[in-house]
Amino acid sequence: MKLNYKRVILVGMAFFLISAFWQAYDAIVPLILTNHFGLPQTFSGVIMSLDNILAVFMLPIFGAISDKVNSKFGRRTPFIFIGTIIATVSFMALSFIDNYQLSFVIAENIPELAKEGTEEFILKTTYELTLSNPLPLIGFLATLLVVLVAMATFRSPAVALMPDVTPKPLRSKANAVINLMGSAGGITVLILGIVFATSKKENAYMPYIGYIGAVSAVMLLGFVIFLVFVREKKWAEEMEKQSSEYGISDEPENPGEKHKLSPAEFRSLILILASVALWFIGYNSITSKYSVYATNILGFDFNLTLIVAQAAAIVSYIPVGLISSKFGRKKTILAGVLILATAFFIGVFITPETPQIIMYPVFALAGVGWATINVNSFPMVVELAKHGDTGKYTGYYYTASMAAQIVAPILSGFLYDIIGMRYVFFPFGVLFVLFSFTTMLFVKHGDSKMIEKKSVLEHLDVGD
Repeated sequence: MKLNYKRVILVGMAFFLISAFWQAYDAIVPLILTNHFGLPQTFSGVIMSLDNILAVFMLPIFGAISDKVNSKFGRRTPFIFIGTIIATVSFMALSFIDNYQLSFVIAENIPELAKEGTEEFILKTTYELTLSNPLPLIGFLATLLVVLVAMATFRSPAVALMPDVTPKPLRSKANAVINLMGSAGGITVLILGIVFATSKKENAYMPYIGYIGAVSAVMLLGFVIFLVFVREKKWAEEMEKQSSEYGISDEPENPGEKHKLSPAEFRSLILILASVALWFIGYNSITSKYSVYATNILGFDFNLTLIVAQAAAIVSYIPVGLISSKFGRKKTILAGVLILATAFFIGVFITPETPQIIMYPVFALAGVGWATINVNSFPMVVELAKHGDTGKYTGYYYTASMAAQIVAPILSGFLYDIIGMRYVFFPFGVLFVLFSFTTMLFVKHGDSKMIEKKSVLEHLDVGD
């Protein structure tokens, strides 16, 4: 049984366009809310958390709904089609509304005032302008909600498509490829950011129509490739046939029969989801606030450090998929948890006097650990899904991870304010990552079944 890498890459185009969108969204929307509308950081932060809040509720719902769809294009493709079209159109509309607001900002000569006035004064002036004419902000937020809802409708179906067309023992390898496709989407948008110079301070009042148009074009390119080459229904049927040949199909003998998890399987599912939430809390508490910690506490440049971590993860994806196929997902995840905890533990001892170069191998180690966990955790969840429930279980996975990403900055920030960021930042991450080691240790299900190699006679189709 071999993985069809070409097929997985084509299926991964859906995750490519999803990752491209989120990279652009996280980079641009906070800048627009702050610089063009002058919103306070608290208000901006609430808006930026909407995607995670919506995801907690919508991802499992639309994952489960897609399980029940039976169109001629398959179960997941209709959601990807409708969601992508609405998301790209409304994303472009967002740029026009922003440009409309920017015209008022420029008319008030705020960009010129910003060259000499304090940041606090400029933001206050911009906010007062927004309050005097709130219609652009209302339109922007309403359109943003449409974008976020559209993206939430097809994320679970898009991710569930990989296990739909991939036999269970090969899903860790396939998930490694899917993660690479997501990284490719993110990196493509990062390059566009460099081309359009979106991160330069002097471009704080630039119109983002060109940049968002380019990002939308990248999303549509991935979408068109997906539509032209992916044959969801055919590939899913071929996967079921192959799984039946190897005795690993979970298709019920009687159509319409509902499978239930055994008590032991249910405990394993809860423990896996708890592990997902715990390591996401630990990891996200570091990555979401590292720019602040590096700048204000250590005096380090944070950009290259995060790039090193991402590069290490990208390089690790495929080898980790191969390793887990040999040693099992649970053991590989436990090793990844220890690697990640070790990296964060080393970070505890890094001070402003430490050479900045020391942080690069630390974050490279963290990137390897995170890749080792990430490649195997989702396949463990959908391994427990019975026939026709893959979308629902994909939603469970994202509910756990998204809920953790809501909790992480709030809980860690609360402790930073009480104890001090210097003393909590890395220890907090270490603690929650180690908590996940404990819960994962008791997981008994979710590893793929080993497939015995066929004999030479079977390969030659010799016999009765």
